[in-house]
Amino acid sequence: MEEDPTFPHLGESSQPLPRACPSRCSCPRADTVDCAGLDLRVFPDNITRATQHLSLQNNQLQELPYNELSRLRGLRTLNLHHNLLSSEGLPDEAFESLTQLEHIYVANNKLSVAPQFLPRSIRVVDLAANQVMEIFPLTFGEKPALRSVYLHNNQLANTGLPLDAFRGSEAVATLSLSSNRLRYLPPSLPPSLERLHLQNNFISKVPRGALGRHRHLRELYLQHNKLTDSGLDNSTFSKLHSLEYLDLSHNQLGSVPAGLPGNLAVLHLGRNRIRQVEGARLRGARGLRYLLLQHNELGPSGLPTGALRPLRGLHTLHLYGNGLDRVPQALPRRLRALVLPHNHVAALGARDLAATPRLLELNLAYNLLTSARVHRRAFRRLRALHSLDLAGNQLTQLPSGLPVTLHSLRLQRNRLRALEPEPLAGLVQLREFSVAHNGLRVGDIEPGTWHELQALQVLDLSHNQLSFVPPDLPETLEELHLQGNRIGHIGSEAFLSTPRLRALFLRANRLHMTSISAEAFLGLPHLRVVDTAGNPEQVLVRLPPKATRAPRAGGS
Repeated sequence: MEEDPTFPHLGESSQPLPRACPSRCSCPRADTVDCAGLDLRVFPDNITRATQHLSLQNNQLQELPYNELSRLRGLRTLNLHHNLLSSEGLPDEAFESLTQLEHIYVANNKLSVAPQFLPRSIRVVDLAANQVMEIFPLTFGEKPALRSVYLHNNQLANTGLPLDAFRGSEAVATLSLSSNRLRYLPPSLPPSLERLHLQNNFISKVPRGALGRHRHLRELYLQHNKLTDSGLDNSTFSKLHSLEYLDLSHNQLGSVPAGLPGNLAVLHLGRNRIRQVEGARLRGARGLRYLLLQHNELGPSGLPTGALRPLRGLHTLHLYGNGLDRVPQALPRRLRALVLPHNHVAALGARDLAATPRLLELNLAYNLLTSARVHRRAFRRLRALHSLDLAGNQLTQLPSGLPVTLHSLRLQRNRLRALEPEPLAGLVQLREFSVAHNGLRVGDIEPGTWHELQALQVLDLSHNQLSFVPPDLPETLEELHLQGNRIGHIGSEAFLSTPRLRALFLRANRLHMTSISAEAFLGLPHLRVVDTAGNPEQVLVRLPPKATRAPRAGGS
């Protein structure tokens, strides 16, 4: 994410308050004048020469008078965000005499070119969200203290950025050029850079050697461009020895880039056109922790066995929205999160997950899994698993051998025919359980199903065919979703087993004014929300003190 510049903290001053302050402005300290948000159309007069911090953001200034500004030779911070300043209203010499100026913020104005001269003392420059088409050599050049430059959301093309734009400015750490009109990565960027934002441009090429000197670069953002394999070469990223985060998502790459540096921790390649992951191209990136490959074109052979084995420290593998027909084999043993929804996985064998015993999260939602093709020992090796998402498959029964470490189990939008105690036995740490959208009836829930779910807090039974509240729900339950069922009556004992209930959702059932017993909620001292909207009649319920009843949609 882009680093947002902030107005520097203004410490307490021992100086006395100024004798005069511009009309309508405030002067909380001797060195500070705040004229923000006053709809000013002209530069305020009577600003004391002692002013070091001047805030003029959120006004309607169209020009800066040189004579007024040049008096403020001690100015260190000038905030002009959100005005109507054009380049014509900003004299070339406007900031020349401000030899102490360190922070200047001119974002969200109407500048078409950058200021020609900024003082050597400048540290932070924000020109974002203007219409800047041209930078000059001394806008940012010869600025030894310059650390951060923000030029995103402008109209800069490569021709508007001179080769010597940063000559003599050897401390620049952050440069944001995102959302401009660049067609290739600009050469001669400061070698001191640590963060470089180039997303949302038209970049199709990184010229050879353009990043060869940037040994301090830690974050590089190139997403939402036009990069293809031919726009990169084997050395494009190889010299970036400090690089930790590389975002190449939303481009047109057909393969994983070569020459990835060993210090890289996060590689984002989502929404490209990658058809196969070549293991050889990842061997150099042995420090990789997060590999994101969602929405590519990986088919059944797109991730060959062992391709990711060199990535011994890999924590998260994201493969959402590809065409894989099985869980990738020989994955790194230390993998903690495997995200595989919206693929074509149709089976889970006994050893398909054996290579990843440390998994904490497994997401296989919206695949083609059937109960007949999920082996009863498929999850046996996952002795640390906390979250299992099997939603949107074709399962007709609860999987066997679920890890007793589970905290969250999602099985909504399957074809479950029954809920039985045996598959849920031992899940004493389970906190969230969803079986919504399965067509379940109360008779499909066998007695004792909830018996061992001693930590369950959230239960989602919504959008089934339940005709009444299932009995013997877990005592620990705090949130119960029953919306979208066929419940037509709630008796006085419906919630006797759930005294800790805080939120109850009964929306879109078949409840009438007389459907709910007056005593149904009396034993629920923690109940705070009851949603009964969308029933045939507006349902009025007697709640404990402080509870909130969600109104019926369209009701009075």
